[in-house]
Amino acid sequence: MSVVQLNQVSHVYRRISTVNGLTLNIYKGEVLGLFGHNGAGKTTTMKLILGLLKPCQGSVSVFGRPPSASSFSRYRYQLGFLPENVSFYQQLSGREVLSYFATLKKVNKSRVTQLLDEVGLGEACRRKVKTYSKGMKQRLGLAQALLTEPRLLLLDEPTVGLDPIATQDFYAMVDQLRQSGSSVVLCSHVLPGVEKHIDRAAILGNGSLQALGTLSELRQQAKLPIKILIHGKMNREAIASKFYGRAFNIQEINGQVMALSTRQDQKIGVLRELLNQSNVSDIDVHAPSLEDIYRYFVANSAKNPPSIKHKGASKQEAE
Repeated sequence: MSVVQLNQVSHVYRRISTVNGLTLNIYKGEVLGLFGHNGAGKTTTMKLILGLLKPCQGSVSVFGRPPSASSFSRYRYQLGFLPENVSFYQQLSGREVLSYFATLKKVNKSRVTQLLDEVGLGEACRRKVKTYSKGMKQRLGLAQALLTEPRLLLLDEPTVGLDPIATQDFYAMVDQLRQSGSSVVLCSHVLPGVEKHIDRAAILGNGSLQALGTLSELRQQAKLPIKILIHGKMNREAIASKFYGRAFNIQEINGQVMALSTRQDQKIGVLRELLNQSNVSDIDVHAPSLEDIYRYFVANSAKNPPSIKHKGASKQEAE
């Protein structure tokens, strides 16, 4: 079941296409990673989903309704949003800030105490926000986004300012949200931490969708090589000769480690032969990471310059 549907959506700002012909579905209980370079269209896409912008072309549907319509107001409590740079009134305490939002969103105050503890601000909740570090403000912003137990949560760079332990706790919360049936759109530049917690990745470039799928599907599309690290006393020339045509980019890292790359369809055969070598003490296999996949598709998108103003865009600019 689709929670969000974008169908051939385009948006123009100051004669430049910030989003161009974007078609994307987000499903119930799915964590979608939304990635792209600065200016790729990520923030515009999130604003279109939130109803803060209207598309110049195409349609946006959230919970089966256009989010920019006035009639959508009663469904807004089912949305949660954490912007990249959170800002709160500095003279209020963390508890006062969250209680204020709870009143606006018609949420029971008991939820405030629960969330402050969950995001690690229980002991600091009576301190003024002006004394909070950036990471603490980010946690308070996350608590605000989770107040209504949203069916759809949009997170823009949510781990900015968080230490490693707080980042792990954050992703544990994302996993819990997915298990409860909530959908999450997660926009981040810190790709290594995201990889284990998303169901699919959407990679934007110049306002267009460059790739969409699970990591396994994107690895197949990109056809990136598998990297194998061989531990033991190996000879580069001997390895190059033995795996001629099946391995490439063979490098001797030090006297005890050899690195080679091979295609996905050659991996099993290469590994079998390596395991039969008496001087091999260990083998590490590294599939292309999310960062490798991202670099590949972003490099391809750089070949396609941004589109110039769509016909009829002046009305949207005026709005």
